[in-house]
Amino acid sequence: MTSTDQRPFRVVVVNAGVSDPSSTKMLADRLALRVEAAAQRDGHTVETKNLDLRELLPELSGALASGHLGPRFTAAIEALASADGIIATAPVYKAGPSGLFSSFFQVLDNDLLIAKPVILGATAGTARHALVVDEQMRSMFAYLRTMTAPTSVFASTEDWQDNALGKRIDRAARELVVLMETGVEARIKDTSWNSYQHEYGSAGGNELGIDLGSDLMRLAAGGTLGGPARS
Repeated sequence: MTSTDQRPFRVVVVNAGVSDPSSTKMLADRLALRVEAAAQRDGHTVETKNLDLRELLPELSGALASGHLGPRFTAAIEALASADGIIATAPVYKAGPSGLFSSFFQVLDNDLLIAKPVILGATAGTARHALVVDEQMRSMFAYLRTMTAPTSVFASTEDWQDNALGKRIDRAARELVVLMETGVEARIKDTSWNSYQHEYGSAGGNELGIDLGSDLMRLAAGGTLGGPARS
């Protein structure tokens, strides 16, 4: 099938870098360029949308505290919902992906990204944080039931001068294109959608869903069965 027979692939680039210039954004941009190049070699075109999470900071507290989504958050969710593929990059702070990155994806509904092809990437000042992508970021995206590319991309300060980084970027880009070409998201949703436990807003961990007056919760608060909790 040629590019004239189909619509372009929609790729959303989620960048959690906050500095200017940002190595995290630089990694995201390089991945996006290589995805476009890999797709073009197969006769496809790509529409890339950049989503800089720092622009959502004014709306993040409301989304976390009450589930209220402002206009920028709503637009970001709509972009992710219609994406054929996602590139998600984060800076590493204190041995984990940045709070901005984690908080954004924790706000999303659990069903939003089912079977979405995703490349994961991270940047840090030292190679000692290299496992953050696969140990922490990949596990969160597994919970969201995405199709993460086998190759994740980590870049420390010294990696930018190493040709091996470019090879990893190319490999991850190729994997994302192949996943998009297979139509894996649509095929999984078409055959398995009804078998998921759909809970709108479920990713927020809503405390209102907990029965604070139950015997178990009274015991947890230091009370006794059938009696009030101790203050």
